[in-house]
Amino acid sequence: MKVNTGKLLRSLLRAGARTAKLITTVTAAATTPPKPKRKRAAAKPRVVATVRGGVTTHAPGKWLSSHVLTAAGQQMRYWLYLPNSLSPPEGLIVMLHGCQQTATQFAQGTRMNLRAEKHGYAVLYPQQLTSHHAQRCWKWYDPATQAGGGDAPTIISMIHKVTTQYAVNRRRIYVAGISAGAGMANILALNHPRLFAAVGLHSGPVFGAGRNALTGIGIMHHGAGPRADVAAHEILLRQPDFPGMPAILLQGESDTVVRPVNQAQLARQSLLLNRLTGPAKITSKPRSTMHDFYAGRKLMLRVARIEQLEHAWSGGDATQPFTAKAAPDASKMMLEFFARHQRP
Repeated sequence: MKVNTGKLLRSLLRAGARTAKLITTVTAAATTPPKPKRKRAAAKPRVVATVRGGVTTHAPGKWLSSHVLTAAGQQMRYWLYLPNSLSPPEGLIVMLHGCQQTATQFAQGTRMNLRAEKHGYAVLYPQQLTSHHAQRCWKWYDPATQAGGGDAPTIISMIHKVTTQYAVNRRRIYVAGISAGAGMANILALNHPRLFAAVGLHSGPVFGAGRNALTGIGIMHHGAGPRADVAAHEILLRQPDFPGMPAILLQGESDTVVRPVNQAQLARQSLLLNRLTGPAKITSKPRSTMHDFYAGRKLMLRVARIEQLEHAWSGGDATQPFTAKAAPDASKMMLEFFARHQRP
C-alpha cells in the first residue's frame, strides 16, 4: 500500500491532537541552580540486559565505567561497552540519554548493550554535566549547539578517542537518543554527516527552531511550524554537498512531553535533507505502523508510530525512568536499521 507524503504528514500531525496535558522539565531546569559538586567514588553501574525465564542476563562484553574526557575546554564523563563477540568492534553506537536520566540508567533501560553485542558493536554513553544543566538535559534548543557548538565538540572528541583507542570500524558509527538526547543526536548527525552512517531519534524535538529553554518548550508541544523547512534548507545551504543522513524516527502517539507533531516535522526535514519525494511504503505491526521511504532500493527514512506509548523508550527495562516494557523493541528496530547503512 502506498500513500503520498502529504497524507503521511497529516496522519502524523493528527496523532498530536490526542495528547492532553503538558509535562516538561525544561522550565524547572532553566530556573534551578546547579547542585554543588561533591567528590564520590567511581560509579559501579548494574547494567541489566534482558530477563529470560526469570533470570537476569547481562551482556557478556566489557563495561568500562565513568571515564572522564577533557576536551573543548570542558570535562565530560562517559561509559563504554565493548563487545565480547568481535575485536576490534565492527562499529560504534553513540547513545544520548534524556533529561533526568544518567548514562547508566539509559544503558540499562534500553538494553542496547545486549543488542549491540550480537552485531559486534561498541556502545558509547556520554553523560551531560549537571553544571551545564541541572536536569542533565542536552541543550538542543540552543542556537550555538544547533550550529555544532556547545557540547557537540566534546562528544565528537570523545568519539574520536574511542574509535582510535579501540580501532572501531569508522564506516559504521551511529548516533541515537531519546527526547533531549534525540535532539542532540540529530545535531551531531547533521553537523557531521560524514562521521555518522545513520541516526536514530526516539521521541525527539524537531531540529533548528529553538532559541532558548522557553522556546524549546513551545517546540516540544507545538512543533516549529514553517521554521522546520527553513532549518533543513539552511543545512543544505551551509553544506551544499550534504551526503544525506539515513534516519529512523520513533514516536509514541500518547506522548505529551514531546508531542507527535515533532515527528511529523522531523520526517519532513529528513525528506528534504535526503532529497526524497516518496511515496511511502506502509507496514502495520502490533502496536506500531511504519512508513518507509527509499532512494532507489536503499531505505533512507523509517517513521515508526507506536500506539499508546507515552514519553518513554519502547520495549526496554521499565524499572528505569522513561522506559516502557511493552513492544516494539526500539533498540532492536534501530540496530536493524543501522545495519543497512555504512559510510564509504
